[in-house]
Amino acid sequence: MDQIKRFAVYYAPPPGDFADHASAWLGRDAVSGAPCAQPDLGLPASAITTEPRRYGFHGTLKPPFRLAPGRTPQALGQALADLAGDLAPVSLPGLRLARIGGFLALVPEGDAAPLAALAARVVAELDPFRAPLTGSEIARRRPERLSPRQRELLDLWGYPFVMEEFRFHLTLTDRLEPACADRTETALDAFFAPVLPRPFQLRDLCLFGEGQDGLFRLLHRYTLSG
Repeated sequence: MDQIKRFAVYYAPPPGDFADHASAWLGRDAVSGAPCAQPDLGLPASAITTEPRRYGFHGTLKPPFRLAPGRTPQALGQALADLAGDLAPVSLPGLRLARIGGFLALVPEGDAAPLAALAARVVAELDPFRAPLTGSEIARRRPERLSPRQRELLDLWGYPFVMEEFRFHLTLTDRLEPACADRTETALDAFFAPVLPRPFQLRDLCLFGEGQDGLFRLLHRYTLSG
């Protein structure tokens, strides 16, 4: 793990049909790092999945961060194991396809407050491992476009969409033009419908790492056992 540029804590589905469909759609398996043949859905799949393919199929809990000086990957892993041992699994009715700011994603159905509370603890309790943002990292977040509270959260936690601004989602596409979004939504609704988990359960915390190639991979799963 010493070659990892950034770490992140995500939800990633366990092995099975849902994970296989998601990896195929994005064109990359975040566990093995291997490319996958994308399905022929009558869409320019490779061209509209550039960003989510880089990160691997996931739902963000603690956004990517560089390790703070003096912190080690091994200590981060131990802290995450300890935290997972104190947190209970979360179960929600299911997932549905939605549009968020021009891109398509899967979002939870039902009351997501328990999931938001879990994410808030992950963000806060692992924050001592996060290096402070650089000026260029702050600039990439377009602070001039953020609300006052989002800018405050960026300063506090290194990301503007945490705590009460958090909305759990599993990204499926880049930002799309409306006509392309319409076609893609129809195709993905049919593609994912047979494999969407019901209930949707978050049973572990997944530590991901960004390699020197800029791609994120699953490093380890920590079972929620609180």
